[in-house]
Amino acid sequence: MVRNRVVITGLGVFCGIGKNRTEFSHNLLNANSGIAELDLFDVSAFPSRIGCQLKGYDPLEYFDRRSARKLSRADQFGIIAAGEALDNSGIGGLYSPYDMGISMGGGAGGMFQSEQWLKAHLTGEKVPPVLLRGVLPDKTASEIAMRFGLAGYQGTVTTACSSSATAIGWGADLVATGQQKAVIAGGSDSLSLLTFVGFNSLKVVDPEPCSPFSLGRQGISIGEGSAFLVLESEQAALARGARIYGAVLGYALAGEAFHMTAPEPSGSTAARVMRDAIAAAGIGADQVGWVNAHGTGTPLNDVVESSAMKLVFGERVGQVPLISTKAMTGHCLGAAGAIEALATVIALNEKIIPQTLNFRGRDPECDLEYCHEGKRQSDTKVAMSNSFAFGGNITSLVLGI
Repeated sequence: MVRNRVVITGLGVFCGIGKNRTEFSHNLLNANSGIAELDLFDVSAFPSRIGCQLKGYDPLEYFDRRSARKLSRADQFGIIAAGEALDNSGIGGLYSPYDMGISMGGGAGGMFQSEQWLKAHLTGEKVPPVLLRGVLPDKTASEIAMRFGLAGYQGTVTTACSSSATAIGWGADLVATGQQKAVIAGGSDSLSLLTFVGFNSLKVVDPEPCSPFSLGRQGISIGEGSAFLVLESEQAALARGARIYGAVLGYALAGEAFHMTAPEPSGSTAARVMRDAIAAAGIGADQVGWVNAHGTGTPLNDVVESSAMKLVFGERVGQVPLISTKAMTGHCLGAAGAIEALATVIALNEKIIPQTLNFRGRDPECDLEYCHEGKRQSDTKVAMSNSFAFGGNITSLVLGI
């Protein structure tokens, strides 16, 4: 089968460090973190009280009152980010609705609204049951498809924190094989009390802003938001004179079959997926300039990802920075892979490697280059974005410009 080269012609993002791609780019390039004390719900009983919340968000700035009541927080984020990506691409009206699909990753989805519904219901307040529909993770994709008239493929991937990275890879496959003329691919997720309590109970939430690959790190800082990429064949994009931000060169995924929450300690499966993604891109490991890590800031994950880097890049590993943008955006769970892929594309276009924030001291088990001291200039054309999720769900994307 002849495969089309898949390019990125639209970018949209809505998260704690940017309510559009311009604001997001500024904060990414200037290492401005959005991690601060949460006020979306009561966190006073927990050791960690911080995260990367979309502060000051008013749904009525984006939706009419009737629509806002029916949409979960994750739905709203997704519609805003997808709308920006579609508008940025200039793709409107160019393809039949049946030739345009949506591939997205989801996590807790509408859990925050469901929690509100339950709380109100238990106090005897009459609340509309429509809010409970958001518990099913496909709801956001359905809302985006209806809002923008996408009548082609519609699917939601739920592989924990690799969900939206996998959705981008699958969306690229749909375009590469000609099954869809265009796909909007990404993810959306919202903070909720359930996820915050859950990660705190696992004791993997740092009471201070997360410090990936740093000595004394204690875990993640949870975030929320949405990001989407518009994917098209290069031939079609060039024919219509679209701006091309980059390309999805290849991807790979696998399940470790090791543990529900802990990564396989040798890093061998993670390394295999990274190698497979590079092979799928049709390039050599020597062409990858840097890696946007899963980089959660948990003690074990950061060591395993560093070990995997050594297995993939060998003697050259010291020249391939491994950075984490989660110290800026927080860990956005089902949306993390998409937000980090978008950050990688922006950084490649701006010719920089972003900084990994919150350095607390060098960990002897994390002995690579993590750009703790500041961002770097780089002319590299290819970078990798990793997503290593609970259940051993691993996805690596290879992105280029």
